[in-house]
Amino acid sequence: MVQCLSFCIATVIDNSLSVTSSDPPTSLSFNEGEALSLICQASTNTIQHVHLAFAWYLHKEGAQDAKPIISLDRDFTLAPGEGFEQRYRDAAIRLDKLDEAMYTLNIAELEQSDQGQIYCQAQEWIQDPDRSWYKISQKDAEKIPLTVKAKVVTSMSVVEVSLSAQNALQEGQELLLSCGINAQNLAKRFFSVAWLWKGIELAKIGPTGILTVRQEYIDRERNGELKATRTGNNNYQLRIKPVKTTDKGSYSCRAWPEERGEDGNFNQGAAQDSQPMDINIFTPESGLSVKMENMKQPLAPGEKLKLICEVDGVKGQLSVTWKRKPTLSTSSLFATIISLNENGVTEKAGAFTSREVRVTRPTTNKFVFELADVAEFDSGTYECTVSETQPNGRTQSQTQNVNVSVKSIDSVVKMALRNREPTVTVGNDVQLMCKVTSPRVPMTLTWSKETEDSNLNTIVVLYSNGSISWSGDQYRYQVQVDNQGNTIMHNLKVLRASHREAGKYQCMVSVFLHNVYKKLPPSNLVNVQVQNPASKLAISSNHIIVQRINTDIQIDCKVTSRTSEFSLFAVTWELQQDAVKKTILTSDHNGIITFGKQIEESLMKRISMRHTDGPTFELTIQQVRISDKGIYMCKVAEYLQDPWGEWFSLSDKNSTTNVNVTEPEKKLFVEKNEGEMNISIAEDFSIPCHITEQSSKESQFQVTWFWQQGTEVKTIFTAYRNSTLKASDKNVVVRYDHPSPRQFDLTVLKSNVENSGMYFCEVEEWIHAPADEWQKHAVEKSGNLNVTVDAEGYAKAATDLTWQASTWIPIFAITVSICLCIITILSCKLCRRKTPAGKNSGHPLWTEQVPLDLNA
Repeated sequence: MVQCLSFCIATVIDNSLSVTSSDPPTSLSFNEGEALSLICQASTNTIQHVHLAFAWYLHKEGAQDAKPIISLDRDFTLAPGEGFEQRYRDAAIRLDKLDEAMYTLNIAELEQSDQGQIYCQAQEWIQDPDRSWYKISQKDAEKIPLTVKAKVVTSMSVVEVSLSAQNALQEGQELLLSCGINAQNLAKRFFSVAWLWKGIELAKIGPTGILTVRQEYIDRERNGELKATRTGNNNYQLRIKPVKTTDKGSYSCRAWPEERGEDGNFNQGAAQDSQPMDINIFTPESGLSVKMENMKQPLAPGEKLKLICEVDGVKGQLSVTWKRKPTLSTSSLFATIISLNENGVTEKAGAFTSREVRVTRPTTNKFVFELADVAEFDSGTYECTVSETQPNGRTQSQTQNVNVSVKSIDSVVKMALRNREPTVTVGNDVQLMCKVTSPRVPMTLTWSKETEDSNLNTIVVLYSNGSISWSGDQYRYQVQVDNQGNTIMHNLKVLRASHREAGKYQCMVSVFLHNVYKKLPPSNLVNVQVQNPASKLAISSNHIIVQRINTDIQIDCKVTSRTSEFSLFAVTWELQQDAVKKTILTSDHNGIITFGKQIEESLMKRISMRHTDGPTFELTIQQVRISDKGIYMCKVAEYLQDPWGEWFSLSDKNSTTNVNVTEPEKKLFVEKNEGEMNISIAEDFSIPCHITEQSSKESQFQVTWFWQQGTEVKTIFTAYRNSTLKASDKNVVVRYDHPSPRQFDLTVLKSNVENSGMYFCEVEEWIHAPADEWQKHAVEKSGNLNVTVDAEGYAKAATDLTWQASTWIPIFAITVSICLCIITILSCKLCRRKTPAGKNSGHPLWTEQVPLDLNA
């Protein structure tokens, strides 16, 4: 039967719990007030750390469930059952643990309510890692019917009891205790009579003549040394022969009237005791002497106890009886083990029928006692009683005692665990050696490994009968046993170890003696370390990459050396900018790519990685931007496969590449001629804005004209790069001209005095950016034109050499030529399909007069 708790995955818990009553009778019958003593044996050989709970139960007739009388829980707390509390406090009910597996129930005075079926129960408990307790097994012994007869006080309850006996006897003679009863109508009544020694009941005759004898006197009753009879209506006799010196003391007898009910059962009346009588037993003078020899002291469990009882001065036939008083016993009485009568017949006591015990008589004056396979509970005082029957019929006895000590199994079993090689490389074998030194006793050895939560997982159990129980993967382990007498070497080999096999190992032993399992303290813990093989990984990558904006970049990360030809690799790309690092993307050893959490979506669309032979990992960034520059780090982790087929990583390597992204050179230039102009009211004047050089042939321009009066600067007109026009001052009437791709003119129409001031233009150059976007690349201003409008209606031109009157003829000729070119270009444009404004490389050549309200 295999039971498993919530935390137990591969651990097997054997169900080895056993519960039996010692020599259970078929039924028990007592009178109210009598004492009850029962023995139960419970043990387990579970390899796990378990606790036993034990209890005696009483199942009354007609009751649905049995009720506990007294119990010992898993925390070793003793508690009475419901209804038995006061008797427990008065020490009238006890639960005694005699040895490793024996539990005794003692009830000093039975009550009629104690009637029912009585039995013992044992439970096996184990603790979960969360500190919770779980019951894993429960077993009950055989139920024994218990009958308790009640006392009945009647009108005829007056009883006189007397005791007569010879108060001085020699050892070996017969002790006759006569109990007389004086009561009304004796011939028609029933009585129970008991004989007591020092207040302890020795024997009792019931109303139907059935004799019951106290446990310690059963052997003497069986051997015919104790007899009880009813010699008449008013006389009961108890005979003890041969009497011993230990039989001296105070004796009395007790009688109860018994009334038979209609159901045939007897009801007990009030008890009446006789006056006590002191009996003295003297040792007769004799030449018989006994001495006893213990051949070895102390003994180890499993060894043989050998005692020699030597007799001197023998004149008759000899018999010998060996008795024992256990060290753990609270009783002062000796219990018989084995006897050898004068005819050479051997008889074992009931408790030793299953034990290998014998008495031999190698010589006429020597008796040898041998008890094989001793255990700690066999410790105690052993008594050898030699009885001599002389030719005249007289019997005398001599007794000798010797103390016998048996060591505990814990003290004689020694364990030591060691590891031949504490640290191994993945794939190599691990060999653990558990040395056990102990006497030759049946032994079960368990190999275990400690888990992360400090529990133990069983690997394998080697039972004393040679069978093996595997709880772990037996294909990963090998066991070997080397028996060297009292030293046994247990070897556990871990085959092709992985990191899963790393940890702390332990061996544990339990022994099986006399149907009782005993778990011994475990060995020391031995740590096994499993290390990775030395890494041979080496990588290389581009050192420096300089790339212009809007182009693609490829960074190569190449593995130049690897630990194994079957290695797999995980790659992580990181970007460092201004001492800040962020992960771009990772690729695990299965090739699954994941982007870093800090990466913008726009970069995710432009970045990719591929794996080529070599192996080489290529990181590609498309349409690179200024924001992409920085130090790119390639981290490569090498993965190997362990014997379980699981992948583990070695130490990683990294390599860096410095990436620099450059912009196109700024080559925007605008004419910066400075000039002055005096004009009359209502006269027009032009503000030229001519671009002489640009950064790119695909550049687009945005031109804005400004008018400054004093410290105030006003925007008067803007020509956007998508051909959108905007007049910003309603007080200025302007006309916009764009005669060539790099020439822009603004003419102020019908000037007035308020139009005086300084005029200039500003040009923004835009170039193409990634993802079909545009970005501002450069800004340049033209020279300043100072305009003065004369209020009296005349105009004077006072400019620098470019504006002198002496040059008007060449200028006029140039102007006429430009006009002819414009007319030709406009004619060609009219014949073409018009191109959308956003796609032109330059503005259309046209001239427009902007009204004053264009700004509205």
